[in-house]
Amino acid sequence: MSSQMKFFCSTRLSLLLALCWASHAGAAGEPLVAPNPSTPASLVAAAPEAAATPRQRPKICLVLSGGGARGAAHTGVLRVLEDLRVPIDCIAGTSMGALVGGAYATGMSVDEMDAVNAGITVEKLFKEKAPRKELTMRRKNDDFYNFVGPEIGVGAEEAVATKGFVSGVQLETVLRQLTKVRGYRDFDHLPIPFRAVATDLVSGKPVVFSEGDIANVMRASMAVPGAVAPAEIGGLLLVDGMLTSNLPVDAARAMGADVVIAVNVGTPLLKREQLNGVLGVANQMLSILTEQNVQASLASLRPGDVLISPDLGDFSTADFDHLSQISPKGEIAARLVAQQLSRYSVSPEEYAALRQRQQATVRADLRPVDEVRFVSLKRVNPESAASLMETKANTPINQEVLDADMRRLYGSGDFEHVNYRMLSEKNKRILAIEALEKSWGPNYLRFGLGMSSDFGSESQASLFATYRRTWINSLGAEWRTDLRFGYNHSLSSEFYQPLDARQDWFVAPNLSIGRSTVSVYAGDARQSIYNLVSSQVGLDLGRHFYQYGEFRLGAQRGRVSAKLDTGDGIGVPRSAQVATGGLNARLQLDRLDSVLFPRSGWLAGLNVFRSMKALGAEDAFTKWDASVAGAYTFGDNTLNLALVGAGPMGHGLLPAQSLVQWGGFLQQSGYAQGQLLGQRLEFARLMYYRRVAPGQLLEGAYGGLSLELGRVTQPLLWLNSEAWRKSVAVYVGLDTFVGPLYLGAGRAADGASSFYLVLGSVLTPGR
Repeated sequence: MSSQMKFFCSTRLSLLLALCWASHAGAAGEPLVAPNPSTPASLVAAAPEAAATPRQRPKICLVLSGGGARGAAHTGVLRVLEDLRVPIDCIAGTSMGALVGGAYATGMSVDEMDAVNAGITVEKLFKEKAPRKELTMRRKNDDFYNFVGPEIGVGAEEAVATKGFVSGVQLETVLRQLTKVRGYRDFDHLPIPFRAVATDLVSGKPVVFSEGDIANVMRASMAVPGAVAPAEIGGLLLVDGMLTSNLPVDAARAMGADVVIAVNVGTPLLKREQLNGVLGVANQMLSILTEQNVQASLASLRPGDVLISPDLGDFSTADFDHLSQISPKGEIAARLVAQQLSRYSVSPEEYAALRQRQQATVRADLRPVDEVRFVSLKRVNPESAASLMETKANTPINQEVLDADMRRLYGSGDFEHVNYRMLSEKNKRILAIEALEKSWGPNYLRFGLGMSSDFGSESQASLFATYRRTWINSLGAEWRTDLRFGYNHSLSSEFYQPLDARQDWFVAPNLSIGRSTVSVYAGDARQSIYNLVSSQVGLDLGRHFYQYGEFRLGAQRGRVSAKLDTGDGIGVPRSAQVATGGLNARLQLDRLDSVLFPRSGWLAGLNVFRSMKALGAEDAFTKWDASVAGAYTFGDNTLNLALVGAGPMGHGLLPAQSLVQWGGFLQQSGYAQGQLLGQRLEFARLMYYRRVAPGQLLEGAYGGLSLELGRVTQPLLWLNSEAWRKSVAVYVGLDTFVGPLYLGAGRAADGASSFYLVLGSVLTPGR
């Protein structure tokens, strides 16, 4: 198992232990009937009546257990049942069994399920951040900070973390692809009557669903505590049904089953030699508790029932990247009991008629809605939330667009879960958006770290924290403060105030103070190190271009002081103090899919600062800097082209505190970080990188090559060269749970070379 999935599973197990008592008690308790979440029967979407069970044969119900990825074996069993013409009159499932059973119950064929399984991965199920291209610029900018660990809610009395490793928004999107029926349904009116089992996190009892939005119910049934946030349906807080009824034979009997075909794909207990370490013991405890309710279900099987137990070897519950390899294991196991199953075979004509009825197309209701309504919002302005959606009233429903709307709403950072359902009210068709605001909000704290070293003269490490107060008023004001300490220290704070509910225009007063170091090189030798202390206040007026970027125009005043720390300072003053002030215009456009390892899209930025004595500056000048980058991918291969430039506008020169500093890994590789210091920068870089190991919850591992051409003209020290510099770099990059980690080596044409170790984003220029 990969390191990412080990972390995933350990997270799941650590939090599941707290629920062990509920699992044990719930197995013995009576199941709860899933409540109807305030939806009258008249609003249940119509569906064709399920095929009636002929009286001359027994009613056969298929029971599918939970087992995570091992549940893909259920599709192999279904294929054999079809080959043997064994009729299925009802289905009950838990967790992954609810997913497979629900898909089949809505009319999806085994071939269609196998096709979907072939495309399912851990990343597709659980990597649920909204596509980056759809995020607001403020949330996109967060990607350039190497945050580590979860977002922490900061309340008046305590700090609270998230309820699950993922929220389940992306999981629900995949589940909707596995169902041919949309909307709120009575499960007895599906093509095949269906039941799904979840666990009530409060009472510890099983909850059997006989109606609801089938994708929501599936998600509740497979919400592994600690890994996937609990689902909330009808006032109940719901988690994975495996805790209380992993093989729901009782649910099948309650549906009137005369014969039960039970498929058990649960994880077997570990052997003694495998019980090494805390993780092994914790896993065994969970398996024991789950196995207890499974054994109770097996004991309830009657003569004539059929048990199928696929041999799944070393496939684990987390092997979602190998579903197509697991499915045939179920087929093998079912054929081993083919003689028992064949007792219930029907004639080809009867079976064909039954399957034709069970696979009758249930058309999705894509009629336009009369209203899009957000329910239960307390902080977020509904008008602001609605502006994030492409689905509007009086337009036909497009399922893919609606699913993207849900991901985009979740990606706003304001909600812990987003869902929807259709309502009818006074002859109006209403799309009700159930956006659950973060219970740990609206104030958040995050921590991060960064590190870079050239194994020589320049090494840097820093820790940082970001504190955000959100929805301070109805327009969505946000107060953000960033603190960084380590090699460089800084404190910055900004109050971001939108001027309308759509948040198109905003004002942003801001301030910052900081201490940093600047190295001055004479050739390849570091001559001196200066300490810079700066402070600044400003006010920006901006325009937000939702999916593309933002423009800011602002005024600022401040002060910069420099003092020699190390070295002789020849050719440079030993200390200086300068007042600053001016107008700044900044345009940022960002359509990259990722800042860690970009594979598609583009990024561009332009900044122009006009230093003005009228605003307190000691020097009058104009400085510009610009960057643009784009990525194109073919297969696992990516080309990334970047151009960067900076310098004074007009015939004047930049003062010392505003010089361009360049050099380091992928910024003229081979040279030390910040080694090149002067008036103007011209730089071009062409990178090729290839994904050498696929990612699951993370982006995987890459190997790359960078070709670089650049120069810094009018250097601070006259003896430094103004010539064009050619560099090449090779590197490997790995996305880890503490951020992207790069190890590289660079060499310049003039012989300068260096090794680099960097933690944090480096593949996007100008940041």
